[in-house]
Amino acid sequence: MTMLVLIRHGQSVWNAANRFTGWTDVELSEKGELEAADAGIKLADLRFDVVHTSGLIRAQRTAEIVMSKNTVSGNFPTRVDERLNERHYGDLQGLNKAETAEIHGADQVHIWRRSFDVPPPGGESLEMTAERTIPYFVEEIIPDLESGKNVLVAAHGNSLRSIVMHIEGISPEEITSLEIPTGIPMFYRFDNGKILPVNQQ
Repeated sequence: MTMLVLIRHGQSVWNAANRFTGWTDVELSEKGELEAADAGIKLADLRFDVVHTSGLIRAQRTAEIVMSKNTVSGNFPTRVDERLNERHYGDLQGLNKAETAEIHGADQVHIWRRSFDVPPPGGESLEMTAERTIPYFVEEIIPDLESGKNVLVAAHGNSLRSIVMHIEGISPEEITSLEIPTGIPMFYRFDNGKILPVNQQ
């Protein structure tokens, strides 16, 4: 069985500080490193043949920690690409989310954060993010699965939401409520050209 595992990076220092991060290249927090290590233990007995990760250190570090726990994978390539980056939060990057809600109103900030097609000022919407993540998924990750490789993708909340939306056929209306927690692996199997969710206990 060919496996695809998606994982959002562990908690970053700006996640912990409740700040909009986007493309700002911040490190994992201590909690984030522990989350990545826990995920690595869960995945220790699953052989991976290739790792895909974003251009941001928090995703790369998560992949590195996860694979450091692996007991069965041999030599494997790690492919780094900015197309898997978190969505760009534009003018909001670095701002505290609660303070931003006080300035612009909670409803407006919710629209910027959770709508499908409304970008924050100077940034990307989820729709715009999908315009780079899905082509990468189709052009780079699907061929790995088709060749029988088990794939780990370490990326970000919104880049993964757009990929999950594509895999599972989730509508733009439904995707806004999908939460992808930090450091929790999501499992799929590739079978006869189809990518199917695998329920984990």
